[in-house]
Amino acid sequence: MKFDSHIIRSYLNKAYKKLQGFLFGAFLVFLVGSAAVIAIDYWVSWQAEDRIIYDIDEVPELEVAVVLGTSKYLGRTLNDYYKHRIEAAIELFDREKVDQFLLSGDNAHRSYNEPWTMKRDLLKAGVPDERINLDYAGFRTLDSIVRAKKIFDTDNFLIITQKFHCERALFIANSYDIHAQCLAVSGPTHHSGTSIRLREVFARTKAFLDLYIMGTTPKFLGPKEPIQPSPKPESFPIPNPITDPTINPDVDPTASPIAGPTETDV
Repeated sequence: MKFDSHIIRSYLNKAYKKLQGFLFGAFLVFLVGSAAVIAIDYWVSWQAEDRIIYDIDEVPELEVAVVLGTSKYLGRTLNDYYKHRIEAAIELFDREKVDQFLLSGDNAHRSYNEPWTMKRDLLKAGVPDERINLDYAGFRTLDSIVRAKKIFDTDNFLIITQKFHCERALFIANSYDIHAQCLAVSGPTHHSGTSIRLREVFARTKAFLDLYIMGTTPKFLGPKEPIQPSPKPESFPIPNPITDPTINPDVDPTASPIAGPTETDV
């Protein structure tokens, strides 16, 4: 059986052109997608610039601070991301800059409970139990930030985490009209964190899609559980030793206040 070389050549040319078109289209999709990912990454950083605090001295007094959870250990090594967040929370308490703490994290199973782990360390540091609130459904940053408003009834709070995470958390807060600020604590010192930062780029793209395309909401919502502020110590008026009859029995409570010397008396 003989094959017409012209037919074969024509078929191969058509297949090659289709392949070229496919590869060119794939390249354009990759190019546009990469540009979009980079643009979102820069946008998330830019919109958070004026709401990130780098010096704990500059943190104003606030009712609530939300500590975003992470694992305490990486293998057998203490996780620096966790360590610095907890240390910052303890220092804010010691300086009386924050009244209530909302510890938000994953509670995937009995042996892994981020909120309770954070609470235990704050209790050891002397933070009273009544000033600690737990959110066991903070599975993602979106869940933690949105639930702080919708469940715990606060929309003006401080977030405690690392800078790159601050930017994404504030991006989410801004989309829900939450008036949040973020204290950017330090991260690991023994490695550059390049892999974490690369993962953050895609996490920001996911956050953008969740907020503006897919309309993703927290996994769990429910009735409000407002965070109650600590009771303020009662203040009593200081009695006047001259006019208060409980201190000076000789004073006439119906008499006018004692007048000072007039210009003619001097």
